[in-house]
Amino acid sequence: MDQTQDLSTNRLADAWAELQSHSSNGSPLQADAYRLAFADPEFLLRRETRGIRFQLEMLKPEIDQHEQGIENTVVVFGSARFPAPEQAAATLKAAEESGDEAALALARRHMRNARYYEQARAFARLVATYSKPRPTAEQLFICTGGGPGIMEAANRGAYEMGALTVGLNIALPHEQSANPYVSPSVNFKFHYFALRKMHFMMRAKALVAFPGGFGTLDELFEVITLVQTGKARPVPIILFGSDYWKRLVNFDVLIEEGAISPGDLKLFEYVDDPQSAWDAIRKFYQL
Repeated sequence: MDQTQDLSTNRLADAWAELQSHSSNGSPLQADAYRLAFADPEFLLRRETRGIRFQLEMLKPEIDQHEQGIENTVVVFGSARFPAPEQAAATLKAAEESGDEAALALARRHMRNARYYEQARAFARLVATYSKPRPTAEQLFICTGGGPGIMEAANRGAYEMGALTVGLNIALPHEQSANPYVSPSVNFKFHYFALRKMHFMMRAKALVAFPGGFGTLDELFEVITLVQTGKARPVPIILFGSDYWKRLVNFDVLIEEGAISPGDLKLFEYVDDPQSAWDAIRKFYQL
């Protein structure tokens, strides 16, 4: 009888099957200490095992995306609070009918900002239209934080073109679920902001920052800092909505005070329409 072994054969026990079998046989574990370490949630959530949790949050999205051929992404940042135009219109109509001045002012602001939702959606459609007919290795996949608002808009645009679209969601005290346009097979949820931001950068071939709040600013300035310091390769960093960004951040003050070099302003550029954002990326890579 042939006793040779295939070196590629997995010699590890099927631990999940063992756990299921143990439960099906009606053999509850008598003490926490007797559990397999990786099947013990209380153990995995201890302070001492934080490093293991870091590694798991690093590996799971990495392996899943690699197996699906997702190596190049265009990351879209932006406010979770900017609604779709149809949602904003419904809110405005209700406010007008109510006669509530405060509600009316808020609804009008939603209508004004809804244009960014539609522009993010249109931008993602351009990226997906370019990528869809190409081999997987040459495709650019839209990647967002997976939430509502601008993130939803970008995922939605890619989804409407039949493309895989990535969501890197974050667990928050007030539960946030992924928007419905993230592809289920690349819909990830993180506990650690640091690991989530690392995954944004690992595959990013471009970053487009639409108007947003603290989260958008945090992500944007981390990317600019990484590129400025040479910790990340240069990529197109696009600030969508020049009026918003120039009112929000006066970069000239940083130059006047010697906090940055004049050349640092070349790390990013302003655009005001979806085609210009896509053209900037195409020009950078000579697509």
